[in-house]
Amino acid sequence: MERKMVFMQGNEAVAEGAIYAGARFYAGYPITPSSEIAEICSQRLLEVGGIYMQMEDELASMAAITGASLAGKKSLTATSGPGFSLMQENLGMAQAAEVPCVVVDVQRSGPSTGLATKPAQADIMQARWGRHGDQAIIALAPATVQECFELTVKAFSLSERFRTPVVLMPDEIIGHLRESVLLPAPGELEVVERKRYTGDPKAYLPFKPEDDDIAPMADYGSRYVFHITSSMHGYEGYSQNDPDNAAWKIGHLSDKIYNSLDEIIETREFFTEEMELLVITSGSTVRAAHEAVRQARSGGMKAGLLQLITLWPFADSKISELAAGVKSILVPEMNLGQMVHEVRRIVGAEMPVHSLAKSSGQGIEPQEILTKIREVY
Repeated sequence: MERKMVFMQGNEAVAEGAIYAGARFYAGYPITPSSEIAEICSQRLLEVGGIYMQMEDELASMAAITGASLAGKKSLTATSGPGFSLMQENLGMAQAAEVPCVVVDVQRSGPSTGLATKPAQADIMQARWGRHGDQAIIALAPATVQECFELTVKAFSLSERFRTPVVLMPDEIIGHLRESVLLPAPGELEVVERKRYTGDPKAYLPFKPEDDDIAPMADYGSRYVFHITSSMHGYEGYSQNDPDNAAWKIGHLSDKIYNSLDEIIETREFFTEEMELLVITSGSTVRAAHEAVRQARSGGMKAGLLQLITLWPFADSKISELAAGVKSILVPEMNLGQMVHEVRRIVGAEMPVHSLAKSSGQGIEPQEILTKIREVY
């Protein structure tokens, strides 16, 4: 099978990217604007020998993909705002138990039911802090349908590599956008497989890290039966309340991610040579910002653009690097202002950081960003 150019929707690209990455289990509950992912997986997974399960709700969906992953299958679910809220407890359990899986949150507008068919980028902080306690998460945001495919593959690879859930966060515009996508040939994109334990079942310690800070996983089943708990646990998996163990475990969940930022964080730069103003954004807003910055450059304003592909961990180093050479920063986002606070944290109070926040259920237009660039330049 060779490369193939196709015309497809963002949600369809997510489903196809999951299959390319080796996903063979989907459990979910349909919810706008992510329902196409479930619909497509209900057919395509069966064609490749996988399993699709229609669940009664999002709590059960998150529990099901956690169990499937422990049994050795790459697994995913897809949802939107209200469903993502319901998944948080079991998502936290998957983090504590270090279970690789992918959660797709196609972001929509408003709290509660909100505007079910309209776009937003208001789940950024929920993705990072939605669970209680100290924990770390990896989250990615595509800005094109091509990136929907490629970042889904990357999400699975990061999940398997670091033994952690990963959240993919297209907004509704990207999820429902249709454009040309180059589907890679098998093996063209890197697909990471989890580190598996195949030794003596009696000697297996499911949470004892090796030199790379990651513990190998056995496939739970007839040969390997081990303890998984959401409570604090030690190497063996059983509840362990010793303070030294708790300090190690909680630190480990963060360190295994934050000690590997170069491997995880991905950004993209446009027009950043000799710039005086830096625009920072993600998702569908990147497309509008790219056009606005292009027009600003044509009009003599030295603007540049940084696309945050990895939302979490946040790209502190790259933002600090680019901010060192500019006079001001603009952060357009489809919410009341979430990402802008992280940027301000990084660059400090002396750097002017301007917010272009929009939460009407409509995308940000290039002209809106260009107008703001002219205002703050």
